[in-house]
Amino acid sequence: MGIGTSIVLIAVGAILKWAVTATVSGVSIHTIGTILLLVGILGLLISLLFLGNVFGRRDTAVVRERYVDEPRV
Repeated sequence: MGIGTSIVLIAVGAILKWAVTATVSGVSIHTIGTILLLVGILGLLISLLFLGNVFGRRDTAVVRERYVDEPRV
Protein backbone atom coordinates (compact mmCIF):
# COMPACT_ATOMS: atom_id res chain seq x y z
CA MET A 1 0.00 0.00 0.00
CA GLY A 2 1.40 3.36 -0.95
CA ILE A 3 1.40 6.65 0.89
CA GLY A 4 -1.45 8.03 -1.21
CA THR A 5 -3.68 5.04 -0.57
CA SER A 6 -2.97 5.27 3.14
CA ILE A 7 -3.95 8.94 3.22
CA VAL A 8 -7.18 8.19 1.35
CA LEU A 9 -8.03 5.42 3.84
CA ILE A 10 -7.32 7.75 6.75
CA ALA A 11 -9.58 10.43 5.23
CA VAL A 12 -12.43 8.04 4.46
CA GLY A 13 -12.16 6.47 7.90
CA ALA A 14 -12.24 9.86 9.62
CA ILE A 15 -15.28 10.90 7.59
CA LEU A 16 -17.13 7.69 8.42
CA LYS A 17 -16.20 7.89 12.09
CA TRP A 18 -16.91 11.55 12.86
CA ALA A 19 -18.95 13.11 10.03
CA VAL A 20 -21.56 10.54 9.03
CA THR A 21 -24.69 10.46 11.17
CA ALA A 22 -26.69 7.96 9.11
CA THR A 23 -27.51 4.54 10.50
CA VAL A 24 -27.63 1.22 8.69
CA SER A 25 -29.21 -1.82 10.26
CA GLY A 26 -26.69 -4.55 10.96
CA VAL A 27 -23.65 -2.40 10.15
CA SER A 28 -21.88 0.08 12.40
CA ILE A 29 -20.57 2.87 10.21
CA HIS A 30 -18.48 4.25 13.06
CA THR A 31 -16.74 0.88 13.53
CA ILE A 32 -15.96 0.68 9.81
CA GLY A 33 -14.57 4.21 9.99
CA THR A 34 -12.35 3.26 12.93
CA ILE A 35 -11.06 0.18 11.11
CA LEU A 36 -10.27 2.15 7.95
CA LEU A 37 -8.58 4.85 10.02
CA LEU A 38 -6.35 2.33 11.79
CA VAL A 39 -5.50 0.44 8.59
CA GLY A 40 -4.60 3.73 6.89
CA ILE A 41 -2.34 4.81 9.76
CA LEU A 42 -0.65 1.40 9.87
CA GLY A 43 -0.15 1.44 6.09
CA LEU A 44 1.31 4.94 6.24
CA LEU A 45 3.77 3.96 8.96
CA ILE A 46 4.88 0.86 7.05
CA SER A 47 5.23 2.85 3.81
CA LEU A 48 7.35 5.49 5.52
CA LEU A 49 9.47 2.80 7.15
CA PHE A 50 10.23 1.16 3.80
CA LEU A 51 10.80 4.54 2.17
CA GLY A 52 13.31 5.41 4.88
CA ASN A 53 15.13 2.12 4.38
CA VAL A 54 15.38 2.60 0.62
CA PHE A 55 16.59 6.21 0.69
CA GLY A 56 18.39 6.07 4.01
CA ARG A 57 21.31 4.02 2.75
CA ARG A 58 24.16 6.19 1.66
CA ASP A 59 27.15 3.90 1.36
CA THR A 60 25.86 0.97 -0.63
CA ALA A 61 28.89 0.65 -2.88
CA VAL A 62 30.96 -2.48 -2.46
CA VAL A 63 34.68 -1.85 -2.42
CA ARG A 64 36.96 -4.80 -3.05
CA GLU A 65 40.68 -4.53 -2.78
CA ARG A 66 42.95 -7.11 -4.29
CA TYR A 67 46.50 -7.60 -3.14
CA VAL A 68 48.85 -9.61 -5.31
CA ASP A 69 52.20 -10.72 -3.96
CA GLU A 70 54.65 -10.87 -6.81
CA PRO A 71 58.14 -12.25 -6.38
CA ARG A 72 60.92 -9.66 -6.50
CA VAL A 73 63.11 -9.78 -9.56
